[in-house]
Amino acid sequence: SSISLLFITMLLDKLRSKNVQPSGSEERRPIQNHVLPQHSAGPNHLTSRLNNSLVNVNYEPQDYSETDPLLPNEHYSGARFGGSQEAKMSAVVPPESVCSLVLQILVPFLLAGLGTISAGLLLDVVQSWDVFQEITEIFILLPAVLGMKGNLEMTLASRLSTAVNAGKMELASEKWMLIFGNLALKQLQSTVLGLLASLMAIVLGWIADGGIPFNHVVLLCTTSVCTTFVASLLQGIIMVGVIIGSKRTGINPDNVATPIAASFGDLITLALLACFSQWFYSFMEMYLYVLYLLDLFLLCLIPLWIVISSKHPASWILLRTGWEPIITAMAISSMGGVILDKTVSDPNLAGIILYTPVINGIGGNLVSIQASRISTNLHLNFSRGEVPEDHKRCHQPCSTFFGSGPNHKSAKVLLLIVIPGQLIFLYIIHLIKGAHTMPSALFTVTFLTASLIQVFSLLCIADCMVHCLWRKGKDPDSYSIPYLTALGDLLGTALLSLAFLLLWCSGDIGGL
Repeated sequence: SSISLLFITMLLDKLRSKNVQPSGSEERRPIQNHVLPQHSAGPNHLTSRLNNSLVNVNYEPQDYSETDPLLPNEHYSGARFGGSQEAKMSAVVPPESVCSLVLQILVPFLLAGLGTISAGLLLDVVQSWDVFQEITEIFILLPAVLGMKGNLEMTLASRLSTAVNAGKMELASEKWMLIFGNLALKQLQSTVLGLLASLMAIVLGWIADGGIPFNHVVLLCTTSVCTTFVASLLQGIIMVGVIIGSKRTGINPDNVATPIAASFGDLITLALLACFSQWFYSFMEMYLYVLYLLDLFLLCLIPLWIVISSKHPASWILLRTGWEPIITAMAISSMGGVILDKTVSDPNLAGIILYTPVINGIGGNLVSIQASRISTNLHLNFSRGEVPEDHKRCHQPCSTFFGSGPNHKSAKVLLLIVIPGQLIFLYIIHLIKGAHTMPSALFTVTFLTASLIQVFSLLCIADCMVHCLWRKGKDPDSYSIPYLTALGDLLGTALLSLAFLLLWCSGDIGGL
């Protein structure tokens, strides 16, 4: 074998000296660039050089954190330290035309809208159930649980979208480790946050009403934990399928994953919350211990989720540091729940329950797309703590929509989608309700104005928040979306309540 290696080396040296490319497949070229020595130092040295070269050619996945580059620079042509700035920007994400961007966003946006419409219609039906009439604190719990599930799903979708765009899901072993680690982390977060959301609803309900029966406390805790656990499991599986399907079909997952996550999330979570609460309410008086056992069983699974999520470095980092945004977002959404509870209790404003999931869901869907796109761009083009020049100085709100960059273009597209999209959803709602007349002009203008103000504010906040988080070394995929969707819930509920109050004061009941 040593003689054979020496003979091959001499032959290749002779061919190279004549500047003749040896025949063979393209796979030999990387080995030639690394292996061919000018002078052979013996068979052992040649064998060692050959083995080292083969190791250098193969990709070995490295540990990384959520704020580190998601792919080593030498294995991605768009890595942020290789080549000129123009080459990096053009190699990271292919340029998207306005038509392509609209088409990719429009389909999941309409699906998400249908999901929120279904959630609103379902909520309009279940609000008359015994459990919703008897335990009104469920209305305080509702925005927190819906918002929290949306936060967990959309942060998962945003992280996996960034990983896909950065090439971290090319290897099967790395892909499934990343997926299972994130799913286990999400199950852990949903269990803990479900319990915290119920406790917060209990405290706010006690402050508002001056007291709450103990059996209602147990029912709220069990309903919240069971709903978030089951919904998280179902939606997590759906999101993994959406991300992998987007990758295989060549669609940018940043444009489709987060709105699909939100559309499935609202409907599934609301349906589970209504069914669990009514079921538990039916046997609460006789078998209260069953609720204790369910809580205990789900809480005992927490160590299992910790062990699984700690297997991947990215999910392990979030396991230790990713609680702040989702807990804060849950508190913000609960404030919206207090507003909703007080509004629904007024018979003159009861119609707001139908439109609340629509305005909140659409606003959260659109801003999550923008936040995910900005985050992916920062991950691929800038070092941690480094931001573009136009974000190093004081941020102007209108600068979000004026510029030639891809994020400016997507912000304008997302804002322009609001009015035609909400008109379609209003028409669908009235068709499903069987109304014989269209909504009044005053109601339509008021509703569209509230929705437009909400989305405009969220897009401006997202542009500033994502870059600020990146400058501070925090991953926007995990931090920005919970804050933004929670603010969307609070703004949407407050603006819609104000709109319905103005309509009632003006005597217009066309949309109530």
